Amino acid sequence: MLYHADFHIEYPQSMSQQEFFSIWAREAEAALGAKKAGVVIDIWKCVGTRRVIAVVDVDSADTVDRMLFDLPIMKEHGQHVRVEVTPLRRFEDFAMDVKRRLE
Repeated sequence: MLYHADFHIEYPQSMSQQEFFSIWAREAEAALGAKKAGVVIDIWKCVGTRRVIAVVDVDSADTVDRMLFDLPIMKEHGQHVRVEVTPLRRFEDFAMDVKRRLE
């Protein structure tokens, strides 16, 4: 099942830029590893913001929840991360349903 994950990461004043980038580096390594493994379909960094958007393919909402808890950025910086997750439906499947309703 596909899910859209929208991460908003805050940068507290008490943290140095070096510390912040160190966490992001570990997160980037994990995210790119998940992409290579096929769990992350694709991932984007929104320009000019501390926002990352990913589409993931996992078997259940429980897996998404567990996966989020295990991310480096959540373990090390979670109190400053807000994540919105939306289940996705392939448009082709939706279009087929619409077409059947017209028959």
